Amino acid sequence: MAAAVTDPARERLRRWRLVLGGDAADGTGCALSGQDAALDGALTALYGKRDKPRTGRERSAGLGASAPSVARWLGDIRTYFPSAVVQVMQRDAIDRLGLATLLLEPEMLEAVEADVHLVGTLMSLGKAMPDTTKETARAVVRKVVDELEKRLATRTRATLTGALDRSARVSRPRHHDIDWNRTIAANLKHYLPEHRTVVPERLIGHGRAAPSVKKEVVLCVDQSGSMAASVVYASVFGAVLASMRSVDTRLVVFDTAVADLTDRLDDPVDVIFGTRLGGGTDINRALAYCQAQITRPAETVVVLISDLYEGGIRDEMLKRVAAMKASGVQFVTLLALSDEGAPAYDREHAAALAALGAPAFACTPDLFPEVMAAAIEKRPLPIPDPL
Repeated sequence: MAAAVTDPARERLRRWRLVLGGDAADGTGCALSGQDAALDGALTALYGKRDKPRTGRERSAGLGASAPSVARWLGDIRTYFPSAVVQVMQRDAIDRLGLATLLLEPEMLEAVEADVHLVGTLMSLGKAMPDTTKETARAVVRKVVDELEKRLATRTRATLTGALDRSARVSRPRHHDIDWNRTIAANLKHYLPEHRTVVPERLIGHGRAAPSVKKEVVLCVDQSGSMAASVVYASVFGAVLASMRSVDTRLVVFDTAVADLTDRLDDPVDVIFGTRLGGGTDINRALAYCQAQITRPAETVVVLISDLYEGGIRDEMLKRVAAMKASGVQFVTLLALSDEGAPAYDREHAAALAALGAPAFACTPDLFPEVMAAAIEKRPLPIPDPL
């Protein structure tokens, strides 16, 4: 029996009806029933029209302040929409309808779709979270962190291990350690046309990184409210780097105060719960602390992750960056470490850092291993094109 063919014109009207929300003036004349009506109800609860003119982000909605009704709505949207769309709708519900406080209830946390943005919201709730919710919140954060580690750890270790090996170049490499591309390039002047070959008078190779620490990495992370996703990713990457024997990793977070969370790097969940989103920003103070921890400048990479809205002493901050670079430190400035697109940042400070040879740019988690590899090898950073 042949399958029923959907009328293309009617399907277009149905989709427009769902988009426009069913107002009398939407012009579709299309009525919904069954699952379409239920799906429309879930959308209306979040994106429904205002009953009267309001200001800001305040909107009317069908969720109210009832935890059971919100829990049912969360179940509905997981039924009707794919996971990525569910996460967007959850963020919109928290933003538009002020549902963050409901996340203080364990039942609500168990109902939501866990992602980086939800972790950021839980971080922002901080001390407001009651003890009865903390265990559930920790389980939610653990789930997100485990998924991020599974996605990012293997590639990060492989990329950085290769960079560490290449940075430990030797002049008399063993055969299997010869870097043939660099060796050929260095010996092109010894090309013998009659034999159509290059005589490699000088071999260039890379040794294998010894068990002892070869590089030091300092992650200096702004924990102001806008940097929530960056804090989450930095915590995961910090834990991955700390697990590598050839890298000595330090993680420092800051607002107007500085907190060294290095001793928690064996568990990124501990790092996340050790941060406190919000407050002011004193980059200069944070860099002063990091600078004092550096013992081998030529073997150190400092990664500042911040939107550069400095509340401290701007000129001192820039002098400190210049001093670190002059001592041999590889300095990297990331305006964000997330998948959220182009961030807001202080363009004047970014330009000043670029003038010092430390260009500031946003970095996705997938690009971060390549950025770190380039910094370790002291080659140009793979700066993405501006968005």
